[in-house]
Amino acid sequence: MTQKDSGDKAVEMEISDGLAVLMLNRPDAYNALNMDLGDDLLDALIECDENPGVRAVLISGRGAAFCAGGDIRQMKDRSDADGNAGRFLKQLTVRLHAAISTMARMPKPVVTAVNGPAAGAGFSLAIAGDLVLAAETARFTMAYTGIALAPDGSSTFYLPRLVGMRRAYELICSNRALTAAEARDLGLVTDLLPADGFLDKAKAYASKLAAGPTGALAEAKKLLALSAESSLETQMEHERRAIAACGNTDDFREGVDAFLNKRAPRFGGQ
Repeated sequence: MTQKDSGDKAVEMEISDGLAVLMLNRPDAYNALNMDLGDDLLDALIECDENPGVRAVLISGRGAAFCAGGDIRQMKDRSDADGNAGRFLKQLTVRLHAAISTMARMPKPVVTAVNGPAAGAGFSLAIAGDLVLAAETARFTMAYTGIALAPDGSSTFYLPRLVGMRRAYELICSNRALTAAEARDLGLVTDLLPADGFLDKAKAYASKLAAGPTGALAEAKKLLALSAESSLETQMEHERRAIAACGNTDDFREGVDAFLNKRAPRFGGQ
């Protein structure tokens, strides 16, 4: 069954066979983050979180870019009107941060599919995915300090954990553009895909997650999040409870039966 958003939204959503595909939809502005896109992204992610028919989420961008960062024209307009951009930036980051927090806390895997340039808030959104796919032609740059802004969008949480503190600070200071291959080598990107047919290939990748044992994937996602703040013994107790919970599921029984009977499992997410 396929469900589509109606109307011209800044984020379009289509749900089919357990996969929700969210498309940033301001292609003429390189999908720059403005208030409308922030609102629509948060609304779509909350729908994905709450909808039991969604088992995995894919986020990508319409047009040539994934997301070029915050909408600088809107920043300037609000700065001209208010005398500074502080109020606008607080309002905008509330939306972006709530969206990224929803991505991190929902039990379903979230895949970001970086089809083109990811800069500023687009860089932050990209690396906040549980798994990150990139077209071979994609580019990544922090960009914030280029207009004298500090980073946001969870980048100062995820980036040093992925590349180390010094490399993270270097990327923030230099704003140098990383190729998709460089981003993969640094650990920012999970897999590279050919630019030709990128979205279809990314959907196929995410569809495999949606058809998988999503309860077990959810427990694994939660365990990884807990690991940063847990002692060894505390983490092992989290693991003990998680694996026991998975052992009570229909998917576990299906997986065991499929293994013993040498067939492919058919997981239902239960």
